[in-house]
Amino acid sequence: MNESHPQWGGGTAQRTMWLVGCVLLFGAVPMLADKWVFDHAHYKNVYDQDWARLLRVMGFAPTWGIGALAMWLHERPADAARAASRAWYLVTAPIAGGLLAEILKLLLRRQRPEVNDGFYGFRPWSDHPFSTGGLAWPSSHTMVAFAAATAMARLFPRARWVWYALAAGCGVTRILAHAHFLSDVTLGALFGWCVGWGVWFVMRDRTRATG
Repeated sequence: MNESHPQWGGGTAQRTMWLVGCVLLFGAVPMLADKWVFDHAHYKNVYDQDWARLLRVMGFAPTWGIGALAMWLHERPADAARAASRAWYLVTAPIAGGLLAEILKLLLRRQRPEVNDGFYGFRPWSDHPFSTGGLAWPSSHTMVAFAAATAMARLFPRARWVWYALAAGCGVTRILAHAHFLSDVTLGALFGWCVGWGVWFVMRDRTRATG
């Protein structure tokens, strides 16, 4: 975790404005197309296809745990401490993304698109207040995939577009399966990217503080 990367410029206010703007761009603007995408982008039984199952598991946190273990085993002989910190980063980012996605689903409470045939529906707080089953905003698969892709982009920057393409593919399959609206996926992608970066900064600063 001792690689150096430029940090975002500007103060807290400027960064907050950028974040709010991105949330509007990735969360609100895609809502204008949600119904149209639901009506026109559907691949029945998409997960019967090998390529779709491959993309979906990019949003399954244990996938990245296996990758982190393999990376740690490979890099440990050269530098055990560095290998451990890199592996922990790859494990922590997607887990954090998944946990945040579940919290946001509980707060936003928008149901999956098929529940109301492509129209929005929101579950009342009186109905299963602490269950995310049937809730969709944002897509947890997409958040996990983009948090992991961001981690992999930091760890292996020359291959960053490979990881981001796989994460985007994961989100696309969720739309094609009618499991999520377009805005579920775009907001999940944004927040997953933010989580990946956030975990990077936290772990990097902690590594520096402990030497």
